Amino acid sequence: MKALLVIDAQNGIVNFKDFSEEVSLIKKVIQAFKAESLPVIFMKQVDDMEESPLYKGSSGSDLHDSLNDYADYVIEKQTPSSFYNTKLSEVLEKLNIDHLYVTGFNTEFCCMFTAISAFDRGYKVTFIEDATGTVNSEEEYEMPGLDIRDFVGTALHWTNVIEVLDYEEFEEEGTLR
Repeated sequence: MKALLVIDAQNGIVNFKDFSEEVSLIKKVIQAFKAESLPVIFMKQVDDMEESPLYKGSSGSDLHDSLNDYADYVIEKQTPSSFYNTKLSEVLEKLNIDHLYVTGFNTEFCCMFTAISAFDRGYKVTFIEDATGTVNSEEEYEMPGLDIRDFVGTALHWTNVIEVLDYEEFEEEGTLR
């Protein structure tokens, strides 16, 4: 069975800059999963440092209002991997999941780490590149012209083990059917 992971779609990230396009695509993917009665699992980064925008218990750590009502499960994490020291594996086993679709934030950290960790655990993985976003930019990496989503999507695609789609391909293929 298939499940959708929505990673770190929280106020402290989504409100950082204009992520309206990414949130819109994530919502469309969620709605496709809901139409097929497939589980939607939200991963929620929580930090112990009070200065963090994702400080546990703060409004920044809350799921973004535009997506909050779609969560079938909400699982907290404290590292980029959604599997490390979380209940994700237990939930996936209980639901008999063998194929994970990855969307959310931050592309080059939490989304990528989770996709690789899922593959390492034997899951088929589909990474929906344009339904991810990042607060970082080419300036942070001192790499002018770097398209972080495209770079991560290309690297994962080259593995030949993680399927990478953009939303249009996801929609055209009727991937959930």
